[in-house]
Amino acid sequence: MRNYEVMFIVRPNLEDEATNAVCESMKKVLEDKGATINEVVNMGRRELAYEVRKFNNGNYFLFKLTSDKEAVKEFDRVANINEDIIRHIVVKRED
Repeated sequence: MRNYEVMFIVRPNLEDEATNAVCESMKKVLEDKGATINEVVNMGRRELAYEVRKFNNGNYFLFKLTSDKEAVKEFDRVANINEDIIRHIVVKRED
């Protein structure tokens, strides 16, 4: 098991309930594959450095988790399919 940080940006034109639902569904994807989520940080709406899919800002979320690579690969696959997520990144932490 390794430590990871997963950050993703949800498109800004969703309502708060829908944004939180996206966060919960992505959390469930990881947990269903055996990941342990240690911390969830809702960083709020922030301006993007450059335009992404015609959006200038987005709702940022950060998960700190312990997992094997299968859960992270599944997150990556689902995040690429989900139209509400405009960007995501997975970083392996060296703790």
